[in-house]
Amino acid sequence: MWPYLISKARAGGLDAIDTYVFWNLHEPQQGQYDFSGRKDLVKFIKEVHAQGLYVCLRIGPFIESEWTYGGLPFWLHDVPGIVFRSDNEPFKYHMERYAKMIVKMLKAEKLYASQGGPIILSQIENEYKNVEAAFHEKGPPYVKWAAKMAVGLQTGVPWVMCKQDDAPDPVINACNGLRCGETFSGPNSPRKPAIWTENWTTVYQVYGKETRSRSAEDIAFHTALFIAKGGSFVNYYMYHGGTNFGRTAAEYVPTSYYDQAPLDEYGLLRQPKHGHMKELHASIKLCRKPLLSSKWTNFSLGHLQEAFVFERNSHECAAFLVNHDGRSNATTVHFKGLSYKLPPKSISILPDCKTVAFNTAQVSTQYGTRLATRRQKFDSIEQWKEYKEYIPSFDKSSFRANMLLEHMNTTKDSSDYLWYTFRFHQNSSNAHSVLTVNSLGHNLHAFVNGEFIGSAHGSHDNKSFTLQRSLPLKRGTNYVSLLSVMTGLPDGGAYLERRVAGLRRVTIQRQHELHDFTTYLWGYKVGLSGENIQLHRNDASVKAYWSRYASSSQPLTWYKAIFDAPVGNDPVALNLASMGKGEAWVNGQSIGRYWVSFLDSDGNPYQTWNHIPRSFLKPSGNLLVLLEEEKGNPLGISIGTMSTTKVCGHVSSSYPPPVISWQGENQINGNRKRNHGRRPRVQLRCPHGRKISSVLFSSFGTPSGDCETYATGSCHASNSRAIVEKACLGKERCSIPVSSKNFHGDPCPGIAKSLLVDAKCS
Repeated sequence: MWPYLISKARAGGLDAIDTYVFWNLHEPQQGQYDFSGRKDLVKFIKEVHAQGLYVCLRIGPFIESEWTYGGLPFWLHDVPGIVFRSDNEPFKYHMERYAKMIVKMLKAEKLYASQGGPIILSQIENEYKNVEAAFHEKGPPYVKWAAKMAVGLQTGVPWVMCKQDDAPDPVINACNGLRCGETFSGPNSPRKPAIWTENWTTVYQVYGKETRSRSAEDIAFHTALFIAKGGSFVNYYMYHGGTNFGRTAAEYVPTSYYDQAPLDEYGLLRQPKHGHMKELHASIKLCRKPLLSSKWTNFSLGHLQEAFVFERNSHECAAFLVNHDGRSNATTVHFKGLSYKLPPKSISILPDCKTVAFNTAQVSTQYGTRLATRRQKFDSIEQWKEYKEYIPSFDKSSFRANMLLEHMNTTKDSSDYLWYTFRFHQNSSNAHSVLTVNSLGHNLHAFVNGEFIGSAHGSHDNKSFTLQRSLPLKRGTNYVSLLSVMTGLPDGGAYLERRVAGLRRVTIQRQHELHDFTTYLWGYKVGLSGENIQLHRNDASVKAYWSRYASSSQPLTWYKAIFDAPVGNDPVALNLASMGKGEAWVNGQSIGRYWVSFLDSDGNPYQTWNHIPRSFLKPSGNLLVLLEEEKGNPLGISIGTMSTTKVCGHVSSSYPPPVISWQGENQINGNRKRNHGRRPRVQLRCPHGRKISSVLFSSFGTPSGDCETYATGSCHASNSRAIVEKACLGKERCSIPVSSKNFHGDPCPGIAKSLLVDAKCS
């Protein structure tokens, strides 16, 4: 998918691709490096370079980024005396060794700009200021050491530290956040540029918190403001988030990552974000000569309005007119003898200090609707085979300890799963008993004498939880098996190596007696039996373990089925809405965890579709394997494809025409030959291979609503649909001028009009 995704980013007006370097991917075991397959960092950078883009390399090696353990390999946890991210010799030794290895590898391929390569910027550390105070006197020396170590690697390109206002010279301090044009105090030296390393395009999802997005208008406003204030570099986090395959997501982070980014999880254009940002980028690049050759001046245009002007001479001038007022209606300002109407909370960009090329609040690009189309069902019991997971008892445990062990330090991240087991004697069978388990993460499934009695879980912001269930005990020896489950490792915070998870206290209330089993003889087993025999592989050695599907669902059951790849090129996904919680594999490759049973405050799952890259698939005979922790129903699973099925545009006659109408920089500075008669337009475009098959709605006049809900208003041109159908039907793309002339007359003279069109792509 790399070439396609990079090309879409380039088409969106980007100049560079940022990427982290994932230490726990590239050195999963100490001294054992892996740059194969999709871990091939050099190949990725060369692909970016081949498409004419630069690279900004965020080496970290701590990266956070909702990635398990913040990108640090777990073996680092067991280095004697280590304290992560502090003035600590063991940590500094391994961090420097890793950074040197990465830089040496990239230098050998001549990938730095100083060697003619694409890498123009590198990052060391990541948002360290957030935790620095917690390390007391060990924090500031670490910052200075990290900066000196990085610069000493002699890459020939600058280094940056994000959210580190006191980044030592010559390392550049940078901003992360939603509003760096307003919150960034600026470079800590006049020799450093203003850099925004993370402009968040949405708010990433976690289990237990409400889903929030960010509008295209808000992203555009704050990006333009940062540039207006002299910003040199803006990186969108994320422009494409993609999929947390396998077990790479951090704790309580879904498999789908930044699906609301300009390129969604599947690589489809998220409209209008992608298109609106493309217009913004083009309008800023129209200003590049004055931006690069002039110092900016700033002056007030009103109480909450101001201008940022870059003017070298009468032929090289660009202006950003800013309206900070988001509460009132449009505000009229006066600039260089002309009047400009600024919508609330918006910035107008004037590449020649006269004509508005773009306004951040006026979205003239299309909106798109993504639809999942079911291609194959798995609703027949003959399609499925199953393997019931073995529930270990104390007698079958792998090792024992007289205490509750910490989960992560016991599994060493080799599995999400750790069995805690114990046994005790019961003199009678009818005594009422209650089991209470306190845990720090992240899920718990409880079994007594091999029978399931209940589950419990925490959430991203409240990791501590309690399971309390009545115990169905028998006379004699009873066996309690508690499965602790991690849904990703923590990814941030000070003293990450000291974080704990798993069971913290276990008690049984029997009649009037409370028995505490916290300090007791416990048996342990790391992982599940299905993991140990690698049931997810299409291997003859595991075929004997599978049996016919029994349709009586029970927790901890593995399922497998065979399917053919859907025809065509649309992205493929697995619909797991009928399942509970677990992990899925296709042809031996994990497509990530799923947790459909975790519902938001509206009662909806956070994610039901898991992305299956087409490169994972064969034309036919694909193996699907599921580990279901709860009682999901595999007969409700289906395979589908994702595509943009509807496109919609809503453009007012007061909007600027498309930026492409400027036809390049030569029409701004010196030889202005623009056709000022160009009009704003509704521009619609279906995905490649699809055409506009029907116009669902069309109104020129005063349509109400937006692209989600709409209706004709009091003013409506009766020929709206006919005009649009003539221009668009049967075409992959079309462009309709928003003008009375185009609709053969003015349906309501003296009233501002707009055109709203909703169309179907087939």
